[in-house]
Amino acid sequence: MIESTPNSSAAPPLPRRRRTWRRVLIFPVLVYLVWCASLYCLQGRLLFPRHMVPPVTPGRLLAESGWQDSPATQTAGARPEQPTINIETGGQVTAWFLPAPQASPDRPVPLVVAFHGNAQLAEHMGWWVRQYHTMGCSVLLPEYRGYGQAAGSPSQEGIVTDAVKFYDQVVSRPDVDRARIIFHGVSLGGGVAAQVAARRKPAGLILESSFSSVAVMARRYLVPSALVTNPFRTDEVLSTLDIPVLIAHGTRDTVVPVWHAHRLRDLAKDVTYIEYECDHNDFPPPDRVEEYWGRIDVFLEKCFSARFDPAGRLGLVNDRLDAHASRTARRSELNRIPRLVTQYRRAQRSHH
Repeated sequence: MIESTPNSSAAPPLPRRRRTWRRVLIFPVLVYLVWCASLYCLQGRLLFPRHMVPPVTPGRLLAESGWQDSPATQTAGARPEQPTINIETGGQVTAWFLPAPQASPDRPVPLVVAFHGNAQLAEHMGWWVRQYHTMGCSVLLPEYRGYGQAAGSPSQEGIVTDAVKFYDQVVSRPDVDRARIIFHGVSLGGGVAAQVAARRKPAGLILESSFSSVAVMARRYLVPSALVTNPFRTDEVLSTLDIPVLIAHGTRDTVVPVWHAHRLRDLAKDVTYIEYECDHNDFPPPDRVEEYWGRIDVFLEKCFSARFDPAGRLGLVNDRLDAHASRTARRSELNRIPRLVTQYRRAQRSHH
């Protein structure tokens, strides 16, 4: 009988303990890679949850904005419009433009471009329109591609490109004062507003319950920033802007933790910071709504005054007094008394 001899060239088997440790190390790595791959594929659905957007009933925007029941708007010459643009993938995206009742080519008024959150539509922004109209501002509400009836799929580049086109359309109107334009972004809208501000510089920027960047938020889920396809780097934009910035956030925000607001506050060169005890979706808290919008009113005055000579400021005062007259006529409805009327009237008297 011939006895077989072991192959001296074959590697000796690994000890059982070493093989066990290798499996222990490889398994979490594979789980992490699967986690990152899943979030990479799902990030569009997570950042733009169009499936969660509540439907809009016809006429909701005009009703909530007060356009339908305001005597001032019924007698005004300007009417709500829906600017429309064509997108490169085919189809159209439509925005809303709601001019202030007193807007006219003879007296152009400020413009607020308001950007909604990721689970909203432009038609859900009626309350914002109502408040800005009482301040004498027209409002532009860009819609995001892929939302509501808009064609296409949402992405940072697509949404920002569309918003710039809407902006260019509206600021060319004779009843819009190009020197008095404010961007107001809510949650995801803050990221959009900052990116548009990098391309079209406004007089001021309002970031409400917004993040420092999606790329930074991704780290919360242990995902490398390099995998984020829509980073919305508000932090990078803010450090380059030399305009007044208002940052408002809830201390108990569970969607966008308040440290994002702290980071943006530290980056802004000219910042007004507002913080309330509330979460993400209930900002501002009900008992601070009037105060919050009063502080926005003061912020607008700061933004506009910084860009005008005395004659220009006097025009702003007249616009605000007209807005006050409209506000007084609806005081029982809005329950909001302006803080700056006395100051504006003194400015008028001193100018004369």
